[in-house]
Amino acid sequence: MALEHFLPADDIRTLFSTSMSRMYQQEVPQYGTLMQLVAEVNEQTLAGEPALQQQLQDNGELERLSLERHGAIRVGTAAELNMLRRIFAIMGMYPVSYYDLSEAGVPVHSTAFRPVDEASLRHNPFRIFTSLLRLELIADDALRAQAAEILARRDIFTATARKLVAQAEEQGGLTADQARQFVAEVLETFRWHQHATVDLATYQALQDAHRLIADVVCFRGPHINHLTPRTLDIDTVQQQMPAVGINPKAVIEGPPRRRCPILLRQTSFTALEEAIHFAGDQAGTHTARFGEIEQRGMALTPKGRALYDELLNRSRQAPAQADNETHQRQLAAAFADFPDDEHSLRTQQLGYFRYSLTEAGRQQAGHGGAGGDLNALIEAGLVQATPITYEDFLPVSAAGIFQSNLGGTHHQAYAQNANQAAFEQALGCPVRDEFALYATLQDDSARQVLQALGA
Repeated sequence: MALEHFLPADDIRTLFSTSMSRMYQQEVPQYGTLMQLVAEVNEQTLAGEPALQQQLQDNGELERLSLERHGAIRVGTAAELNMLRRIFAIMGMYPVSYYDLSEAGVPVHSTAFRPVDEASLRHNPFRIFTSLLRLELIADDALRAQAAEILARRDIFTATARKLVAQAEEQGGLTADQARQFVAEVLETFRWHQHATVDLATYQALQDAHRLIADVVCFRGPHINHLTPRTLDIDTVQQQMPAVGINPKAVIEGPPRRRCPILLRQTSFTALEEAIHFAGDQAGTHTARFGEIEQRGMALTPKGRALYDELLNRSRQAPAQADNETHQRQLAAAFADFPDDEHSLRTQQLGYFRYSLTEAGRQQAGHGGAGGDLNALIEAGLVQATPITYEDFLPVSAAGIFQSNLGGTHHQAYAQNANQAAFEQALGCPVRDEFALYATLQDDSARQVLQALGA
C-alpha cells in the first residue's frame, strides 16, 4: 500500500483526542462546563494581554490552544503498558521522562506519551500521562498475589484494536477508514465501566491497601480518569469554578503565579462518587474521575529545574496551608530567589528559549556580516527570544492531584522506590530525555537564525 494513502499520525492523534473529549464530556458533564469556563477565561486573558497573544502567535501556540488537552490513565501490568506504547506510536506520541510517584505516597511510576517534534506539537500537543501500578509495593503477600491474578485474567484491549495495531506496524500506517476504526476501538480501553470485576469484599481489601490499587485492579478497563484543558490564567479559573457549580481542590499545585510563568500549574475539581455494581449483585460506589486544568509556562534547563526543586523543597518545610490564597503567598515568598524576567532567565541559562528573526532581522537576512553572538544580535534588534513552553509534568504536582481525588485522608509513603530500569523494561523501550528535547528545539532555532544572518 502506498505511503501517501496513510493518514498522518498527527491527524490520527487529533481524531483520537477530539473523540476522547466528546466521550468524556458525555460521561462527566462537569468537564464540559469546565471547558466552557476555560475558553471564556482564555478569551478574556488574550483580549487584556496583547503581548501574551503575540508571544503565543510567534510560538505557533495560538491555534493549538483550544485543541490542547492532556489525559491520564493507569494500567496494571507490563503487557498493558507495552501495548499502550504501540498504540500511541501510531498517533505520533512517544514516552518522555520517567516519574516516580511512590515517594509522594502513590504506588505507581509513570511516563508521558506525547509528540516530540515542533511541527507535531504545533499541530496538536495531546499528551497522556500513563502510570503503571507497582504491585511489589503491596505489603500483604496474599493480597498482592490476588491482585496479580485478577489483572492476569483481563484484556483491556479489543481484539480489533490489537489487529489494527499489528496491521499499522506491518504496513507502516493506517488509511483514513482504518484510522477511524482504530480510534473507535482504542476508545473502548478508556471508557468508564460501572461493573467491577470483583466482589465488594475484594474491592474493599484492595482499597484498604491503597485507593489507587483498587481503581486500577477492580475494573475491566483502566478508564481515563481526567482530561485537562490549558488555561492562560489558572488563578481566575480557580476563583470562578464555584460560580458555575464546580468545587475546586483546595490549592493550585506547582509554582506560584509569576510575571514569567514556569513549568506547570494544575488544579482540579473534586472526583465524582459514582455508583458501581460489584460481582455477586452487590452495590457500592467508587471515586476516580475528576476534571483538571493546567497553565503551562517556560521549560526550565537542568540548572533552572535544580533551583525550582530547591525552592519547592524549601516551601514544603513550612506548614501546609488549607486555603489557596495563603498557600500562594507562602509559595511566592519561597520563590522570591527565582528570577522573574525573561532576560535573567535566558542569560542565567535557567530556561529554554526559541530564537527567531525580528522584522529588522528578516531585512538583514541574506546580506551576511552579522556576528555569531546571539546576545549581541538580540541587543541589535535582529533576533528575538521567546520562551519554549513546558510540555511535560511535575511528579509532586501529579501526586498531589491524584491524592486529592482518591478520597480518604490516609497518605502512605514508599521511600526510595524509583526503578526506571524496570519501568523501561515493561515499556519496551527507553523513555526520552525531556531536557535533550528542549535543548534541541533551542539549538535548532539558534542555528537557523544565525545561518539566515550569515553568522
